[in-house]
Parts: sequence; structure tokens; C-alpha cells
Amino acid sequence: MPKLEERIKKLAQWMFESKYLVVFTGAGISTESGLPDFRGPDGIWTRQEKGLPTKTRPFTSVDPNAGHQAIVELQNIGKLKFLISQNVDNLHLRSGIRPELLAELHGNVTKLRCQRCRTQVDKSLGIDICKCGGRLVSSVVNFGDPLPQKDLDDSFHHSSRCDLFMVVGSSLVVSPANDMPKVALRCGARLVIMNQGETPMDSRCHLRFEEKIGEVLPPAVDRLKELMKK
Repeated sequence: MPKLEERIKKLAQWMFESKYLVVFTGAGISTESGLPDFRGPDGIWTRQEKGLPTKTRPFTSVDPNAGHQAIVELQNIGKLKFLISQNVDNLHLRSGIRPELLAELHGNVTKLRCQRCRTQVDKSLGIDICKCGGRLVSSVVNFGDPLPQKDLDDSFHHSSRCDLFMVVGSSLVVSPANDMPKVALRCGARLVIMNQGETPMDSRCHLRFEEKIGEVLPPAVDRLKELMKK
């Protein structure tokens, strides 16, 4: 594998050339904020398989990290077309991502969803009945529950249109979300994977990073900004 600096240069160049960049995040992007992931070396499921107690932390006790902020910077310089996230921790919205650019496939711990019209509202409002009369329940998707249809449709739509698909902190094992990079590849996109563990798509990606996200994405975005000034 080429040196990290060479791969960062290549990533920055690809982001510069991209006309339709889609980013896909998993729990791995939030580990540098102090939240555990699932399949990482010290992840929730990894520890469970070893018979060890799982480490948990309230989502409200952590803040967005440099990886989250780098994605916001991609938004602010007009490079991010869409962000797909498997995370429920609300860190993308707290970091400054515009809601219309974000699909939260597994919901958000700070939001409720109407069972009738599917509208989302903030938990902080303290209401349990929607304007339409439907009951408001947690927006977080549990195992076996269907994903929010609009978020799912939007995610596949943008995946099919992108020319660069960046996986940031996901092991790509949860379906149907793990079909999105496959859709991007079929439509001719370059695939970049940043994850500190193997993924089923490693052999098909064009650029691979196993380093910490904070060591890759922020410097790549800084280099991209330099390229855009030339």
C-alpha cells in the first residue's frame, strides 16, 4: 500500500475532480469523539463475542470531531452532494450538516417520527402526538424494523448519480445500506474506503485507508482547498 501522504494526495485530487461526491458514514467516524463502534477492535459486538462487558457512553456527552468537521467543510466549499449515515448519534447535524443533504438511515436519538405521516420532530418539543394526529415514537430503527423510506430512496438515488463514493468508518456489513457502494460502483464511481477493519468491499475499492479518520480526511480536505485556489 502506498504511503499515507501519497494516498491523501490522490484522495484530494479525486475530490477536486469530482462533480458528484457522496459520503457514507458509519460508527467508526464517531469513535474519535469517544463513542464505541460495533465491529472495531474494541467495538460493542467485538467485546460481546469475547464475553467482555460493552463500553457505552451517552451520546450527549460527546462532541463532533475533526472527521465530522471535515465533511462539513466539504459541504461549505460546495463539494458535498449528499451524506448518508448509519449513525443515530446526531453528531452530523450538530457539526453543521444541512438536513437536506443528510439521510440518517437508522434514525436519530434526538428525534421522534410520526407513525402515520412519517414526519420527524425534535424530542425537545416534549410532544407525543403529531399535527396529523398520529403517534410520535422514537425515530431510531431497531433490528428488523424497516428503514425510513425517504432516506433510503434518497440514498440509493444519490449513490447511483455519484462519481466518487467515500465510505468513512463503516464495516459495510449491514444490509441494505451496504448495497449503496455497490450501486455507486456499477454506475462508474470511484470507491474510497476509510475504515480500521476489513470490509467486504476492500477488493473492489480504488483507494483504501486503515488509518484513523482524523489522520486522513482533514488533511485531504485541506489539500483539496489548496487545489481549488489554483
